[in-house]
Amino acid sequence: MSLGDEHGTSGGYADTGQTRTRLPDGDPYGGASRRGRSSSRSLVTVVGVVVLLIAAIAFANRGGSGGSSADGSNDKPATSATAATGDSPVRSKTAGIPTGFPHTQQGAQSAAANYAVALGSAEMFNKAKRDAILRAVITPSRVSGFETSLDQAYTPGFNKNVGLNEDGSTPQGYTFVSRTSPIGTRLTDSSGDAATVEVWCSGLLGLAGDKSTNPVTNSWFTITMHLEWTAEDWKIVEHSQKEGPAPVPGDDKASSSDEISKAVEEYGGFTYAR
Repeated sequence: MSLGDEHGTSGGYADTGQTRTRLPDGDPYGGASRRGRSSSRSLVTVVGVVVLLIAAIAFANRGGSGGSSADGSNDKPATSATAATGDSPVRSKTAGIPTGFPHTQQGAQSAAANYAVALGSAEMFNKAKRDAILRAVITPSRVSGFETSLDQAYTPGFNKNVGLNEDGSTPQGYTFVSRTSPIGTRLTDSSGDAATVEVWCSGLLGLAGDKSTNPVTNSWFTITMHLEWTAEDWKIVEHSQKEGPAPVPGDDKASSSDEISKAVEEYGGFTYAR
């Protein structure tokens, strides 16, 4: 019987019809997942990381406004189709990030989706790459504030908490995973040169390796971005994040660390468009 099955029985899930996540029988994470509540402690660490980042971003955004509609006409925005729709993605890139989005509502949604991917990437743990990302996605007047606040967030202790070396590099023999995948976008406000977009995302975070005590875990969250049209492109003015909506976990068998590492190396990301 796998650990997932034991949890399902002892936790009372067997009689409720709820699904479970099954851990691999080979225990590829060096026993970290089988030491009682170690997986819960890993989850707490991940949550702590997310909270720290949100706090840093909030600090950088102090004094900004939400840009809500004055006449209340956007209090209940129209829903968007769940199927993929819209124009082809942009062709230009800055620091490897799609840029040059059209001055339209769809362009704002596409920009927000691609910026969510960049801000949730492993490159954010490297100072030089992080600064390049911020210059590409943040409105020019806010870049300096974001850089200062995130420099204070990505500390040696912060890096250690997610399993990295204190300088943000990945320990030898391990693969660090930090990926954000947009599931959909929703325009909640738009007024010419300003737009507010919510991006529903799924994320991966953790360290894949034989003896990792921070295995790669999945999370669900929604990012809200206040964008402005500047220098012929949409750029972030403010950025916030909240948990969910999260689906019920499926009865999937967790992959080994080797499988996760190989997947990260072999499967590239996407350019997103509405």
